[in-house]
Amino acid sequence: MPRIFRKLAILHKIETGYGEVPAPAPAAADAIIGKNVQFTPVEGEEVSRDLLLPYMGNQGIILTGKHARLEFDCELAGSGDPGTAPKWGSLVRICGFAETLQADTSATYNIVETNVDSGSIYFEIDGVRHVLLGCRGNLSINVAPKAIPSIRFTITGLLGTITDQALTAVTQAGWQTPVEASSANTTMELHGWSSIAESLSIDLGNTVVPRFLIGSESVIISDRRTTGQAVVEATSLATVNWFQRALARTRGELFLGHGTAPGNIIEITGPALEIGKITQGQTDGILNYSLPLSFCPVAGRDELVIIAR
Repeated sequence: MPRIFRKLAILHKIETGYGEVPAPAPAAADAIIGKNVQFTPVEGEEVSRDLLLPYMGNQGIILTGKHARLEFDCELAGSGDPGTAPKWGSLVRICGFAETLQADTSATYNIVETNVDSGSIYFEIDGVRHVLLGCRGNLSINVAPKAIPSIRFTITGLLGTITDQALTAVTQAGWQTPVEASSANTTMELHGWSSIAESLSIDLGNTVVPRFLIGSESVIISDRRTTGQAVVEATSLATVNWFQRALARTRGELFLGHGTAPGNIIEITGPALEIGKITQGQTDGILNYSLPLSFCPVAGRDELVIIAR
């Protein structure tokens, strides 16, 4: 029987000890509903044996530093209940955020650099289960009108087992129906300007390193440089002078609010963004500017905050 690519399940659970499958193991309640999935089941380095023998030929390789990589998008929506973590919250945690829940109000995600959570992932594709351990990763956020805002996760994990297993019967329970980005659902302020924007993209910019030593194997986040890009409708310099701000290295705030119904509101903020080398373009004959964004910390580890309300 051929295996069907679209018949898959992704399960994720925060680990209590690094590289240890949590007890109980990820189950249907830990389902991650994603799209645009790309899975690399075996990554690593190919070390040639280079044996010298009385004849020529390929002497084979040894695979070293074996790990796996999984990429996918999740729709950017809330939990349905203010103060409850959204279903993608555990993935944000393994990308270097701490989760703070305020009852009946919000789930807030702030950057941390020590004691970063790790997770176990079960990636199941039509009867084959790949287990990834000690997972950590990076995320990017994309918001554009007439589309569903999304978070793309790029997760790296140590290789666990690969076995034949019946596909877990996951459901969409707890995953909220998203709303499209639009003037009715979405607001954005950049450097104090109520933006007329075509898109906003943010890359957390984690450097994720599989680290293989004698006595220790792990996936770590060794650096972070958060960047992004906003494409905004051009306006008069009297309204906002992006050129002056870019040349003067002026820093300003970002606020993105998406959604209007409690339990399905997402807010993304940054306190100190610099504008990079501006490029000019057009859409539908209307002039626009592409603004490269550098998210800078103010007091440290505060350059990006994600809140679900």
